[in-house]
Amino acid sequence: MTPDLDLSIVVPLFNEEESVDALHAEVSAAAGGLGIVYEILYVDDGSRDGTLARLRAIAARDPTVKVIRFRRNYGQTPAIQAGFDQAAGRVVITMDGDLQNDPKDFALLLANVEEGYDVVSGWRRDRKDRMISRRLPSLAANWLIGRLTGTRIHDNGCTLKAYRSEVVKRTKLYAEMHRFLAPMMSLTGCRTREVVVHHRSRQFGRSKYGMSRIWKVFLDLLTVKMLLGFITRPAVWFALLALPFLGGAALSGAAAAYSFVTLGPERSYPLVFPSITILLLAAAVHLLLVGMFAELVVKVGDFKEKETILHRIDSGGVPV
Repeated sequence: MTPDLDLSIVVPLFNEEESVDALHAEVSAAAGGLGIVYEILYVDDGSRDGTLARLRAIAARDPTVKVIRFRRNYGQTPAIQAGFDQAAGRVVITMDGDLQNDPKDFALLLANVEEGYDVVSGWRRDRKDRMISRRLPSLAANWLIGRLTGTRIHDNGCTLKAYRSEVVKRTKLYAEMHRFLAPMMSLTGCRTREVVVHHRSRQFGRSKYGMSRIWKVFLDLLTVKMLLGFITRPAVWFALLALPFLGGAALSGAAAAYSFVTLGPERSYPLVFPSITILLLAAAVHLLLVGMFAELVVKVGDFKEKETILHRIDSGGVPV
């Protein structure tokens, strides 16, 4: 890590050719006005338009810019993780590349970090997005995240956040986990604050996200809940998951016995209830066995994720 580098700004981009130049003008102007040493890390998430070409041109004329390029589209979370891995500043700010986040909020985020907070999360209170397709699902997701994690944040989906470098350097994100980074860090002892930031209407293109992401967010949220509460005791987590199946098997077995006793062997349902009972018991046993294997994994070792293949383009547009 460079000792005299104060700030790293991480911006993931995917097919944002129209907004790149305007984005860089705003980001560099806002960062330059802070009076600190900074770098800008643009992460091209496998764009298929002219985004990379424009980023190369920007990096060639601006020594504060570094470009990280993915060979294909991996998603926003891997892009942010790549930015964390490459960031050298003492503070890391993340933001979207569609011009909806306002770089002028950098000063507000940094001021709160200077007050001693480890994570400062932006809150798009006056959000300029469609109500049905964007804002309502976001409200529901934020409420659910707060209920399951116990950390109430109004806007987990806002990418505009500031982190202390020593905090994000310990993270390992995957799937859609960047949305839960603030509550996860809060539960591990980091000091977290949420501040109101500006939000602007989208000027170019259209959003890369739709209603289909709701299921992904829900499944990832279950994973986060498991990791936060049962990372050192996975057998307990799988045992809890097995309880409904054991309960269903008990009810089905009782129904089979009641049918046999009250109706007699000729009028009872000899196959339906016993079959359901066997299936539910098999599911419960399967979950318990998975929990036992997971316990062995935790005790003996851990799986290592494959590193994402990427290229880094330093100042001057020279690939590394």
